Amino acid sequence: MYKDFKDSPFNKLISEVNQAPEIRQGVIREIEKHLKGQVVTFFTSFSKPDVMITDGDAEMLESVLSAETKDKKLYLILNSPGGDILAAERIVNLCRSYFPDGFEVIVPHMAKSAGTIICFGADAIHMSQTSELGPTDPQFLYVDDKGKQQASSAQDYIVSYETLFNEARSGQYPAIQPYMQQLDKYDARLVQEMKVAQLLSRDVAVRLLQKSMMKGKKDDEIIKAIEIFLTQEKSLSHGRMITREDVRATGLNVLDINIRTKEWDCLWELYVRSNWVTGNQCGKLIESSKTSVRG
Repeated sequence: MYKDFKDSPFNKLISEVNQAPEIRQGVIREIEKHLKGQVVTFFTSFSKPDVMITDGDAEMLESVLSAETKDKKLYLILNSPGGDILAAERIVNLCRSYFPDGFEVIVPHMAKSAGTIICFGADAIHMSQTSELGPTDPQFLYVDDKGKQQASSAQDYIVSYETLFNEARSGQYPAIQPYMQQLDKYDARLVQEMKVAQLLSRDVAVRLLQKSMMKGKKDDEIIKAIEIFLTQEKSLSHGRMITREDVRATGLNVLDINIRTKEWDCLWELYVRSNWVTGNQCGKLIESSKTSVRG
């Protein structure tokens, strides 16, 4: 006989099928034993709409951090396609405020865009051979000429607009009407908004790095070092992976995760389980060994 229903095979099966928090929290405790620190996970979906990093996530994260032990180093396991730059900055501030002894980010798979910005605020970034970060050039939603909502990186939108505009005013072409028809599809106010967003993204990245992995360096030194993140001249695409070797080449503090260890097995199991939850049950998941919050 089982002492409690929760110990029965049926309940264990249901918990496993539904990915109950207790399953993942057991894995988190195993990772904490290895790292000798406080582990918190932050996962947002790569498949659901409207799950970008926002200020609401900072509030969810604070509710978890406030309940944890503060005399250890914080390890934030992060998996996200990105979101709002200012929300990412607030998340870094939360992590550093609650854990003054240190804050590091672990990337088991992907931390893109604003997720990469969060990494910039850490003392170190843990990456495996298959982990990836991404360009921090902001993305925007806009409505095309057919009334459909489209996503574009700020740089792509600005470059295409300015190319058409400059060709139209150059006087090299006798017929200007085709250019005017194309330019009518753009919103000049949105172009300006995107330029401001680019400057903001760069400023946040520089400020965070000056407080973390690039202390003592001047603005222009940091901008030159992290050029691969700020523009698409090298990456060529907002979605292209920036590998562990690419990140290390910028001078950032990258710590290797060996994918042939027991520790990696635990980390990958946690990733698979958490990623399944954000893909099937909710859009966002923030957890520690004793707390679970969904968004």
